[in-house]
Amino acid sequence: MTPAPTVELRTFTTLEHMRGDLIDVYAEVRAPLLHLPNYAVTAFGERLDRHGGEPGFTAVLAYADGLPVGYAYGNTIRHGDRYWQRTSPQPADKYTKRPAIAMKEIGVRPAWRGSGTARRIHDALLATRDEPYVTLMVNPAAGEGKVHALYRSWGYADIGQSQPSPASPVLMVMARDTHTAI
Repeated sequence: MTPAPTVELRTFTTLEHMRGDLIDVYAEVRAPLLHLPNYAVTAFGERLDRHGGEPGFTAVLAYADGLPVGYAYGNTIRHGDRYWQRTSPQPADKYTKRPAIAMKEIGVRPAWRGSGTARRIHDALLATRDEPYVTLMVNPAAGEGKVHALYRSWGYADIGQSQPSPASPVLMVMARDTHTAI
């Protein structure tokens, strides 16, 4: 078994010192989709700025040899949040009655995929959180279904669907206990 590559994980609670690095990684991660309005770098930058100003914003970036290779970020969502309002069917109360963390984005540069880096970033972000549940949205067609299957292997279960914007595809909403050990 090959040991996991060495990466440094850095945690941020503001965009100030990492916004450019995160956008650089995003642009490479989503390169095949950047021609679509929802995935354009400008659209992502607008979402990132909005998310960065929301309660509980936290990001973890992975660096190798000083260069960013992956990221994940999320923020706190509460009962009645627009995240839950646009999820259909309405999720079970156990997910929505207390604050949860919404994992808004996670991505790893193609050269780092399959190295365990995404899972390390994901777990490092969740280690900073007190919310009992984490939720995320995934395009079930991403990677021909492999991304959806990966999240299932990490303990996530499908709880509904959402279309966050008219330009967005219909996404699968998934959730799990924040501190599930897989």
